[in-house]
Amino acid sequence: MGLLLFVLPLLLACGARNGRVAAGADVVAADSSLVSPHYAEGFKVRCQADGVRLVDIVDPQHSADDEGALSTQTCHVALVPRGVEAVVPEGYTVVNVPIEHCILMTTLQLSGFIALDALDYVSGMTSTKSLKNADVRKRIDDGRIVKIGIEGNFDSELVMAARPDVIFISPFKRGGYEVLTESGITLIPHLGYKENSALGQAEWIKFIGMFVGMERQANEYFAQVEQQYNKVKAMADSVSVRPTVMSGEMHGGQWYAVGGRNSLAQMFRDAGADYVLHDNAETGGVTLDFEEHYARAANADFWRILNAYDGDFSYDALLQSDARNADFNAFRKHQVVYCNMKQTAYYELAPMHPDQLLEDFVFAFHPSLLPKDYQPHFYQLLK
Repeated sequence: MGLLLFVLPLLLACGARNGRVAAGADVVAADSSLVSPHYAEGFKVRCQADGVRLVDIVDPQHSADDEGALSTQTCHVALVPRGVEAVVPEGYTVVNVPIEHCILMTTLQLSGFIALDALDYVSGMTSTKSLKNADVRKRIDDGRIVKIGIEGNFDSELVMAARPDVIFISPFKRGGYEVLTESGITLIPHLGYKENSALGQAEWIKFIGMFVGMERQANEYFAQVEQQYNKVKAMADSVSVRPTVMSGEMHGGQWYAVGGRNSLAQMFRDAGADYVLHDNAETGGVTLDFEEHYARAANADFWRILNAYDGDFSYDALLQSDARNADFNAFRKHQVVYCNMKQTAYYELAPMHPDQLLEDFVFAFHPSLLPKDYQPHFYQLLK
């Protein structure tokens, strides 16, 4: 049953809506340079001479599901300019672009629309409990964006009220997409959150750009982010001393951290630090018992924490959550690098700003590399 729950939404998102599109305006050949991902591994693009973009979407991690089967399903989408007559290969789902409306399942997806100033295309969203963007909240309040419920409990009437051309889904998350599939609306997997590098995740802005007719803007945006990221990375590559860093916290008797091949672990390396689980082969999250984690991280120089704490987080709060936290070297040296998601629009901004994330970590690990008056965007040393 587990395999079906993971794969079914991906298959349904690639339904047989292929074939010929209504004739219309003259065709302008697509510029493939605008839609060529270099870091993202979750989507590939080929351009036909008639302007149609053939997009292949696959799990960047090629993850095994809960029954151990490798998920290798690929979704095939043909993005056909409106008014263009085109023949697309068998097995490709036709989507006329630019779309007029869409529904988003995650804040990570929303971050791409915010970065492109393309919120007019968003007509529906799931839960907005932690949302901070004032423009999006205003759109929800005045009805331009409809809240369709949460994963596993979608409201079909609200889904239809949003009038989406497509729904961007995260098929390897909790799911509950039966209501969505019954609507007949095309489901498009958006797997940016599974990329193994921060630049790969941010490059999904190009994916969004193709759907909303903003390919050039997306390409230019990403080029600026890439340039700044690599500039900061080059600065950190020059350091002679690399501190060690641990990540995560204890919850329910387990230490939750990220695997050694996770995009965050890669960012630690790019920021001139060594992650304590560097030899771990996992791309997602990992759980360890306290003793196992302590054996690896007791002497780490820094401790990265991201949470949603009510009020101002502190070293006292870390002690109250688990007195053993005081035994970590990073705690004793007051070198906790912290971001509170309740006080910062982390998931609305950070996915499209890996350059700023990297700057924050470099400033924490190697403050002399950045100006003394540098102001962190997301993470800073806990006071």
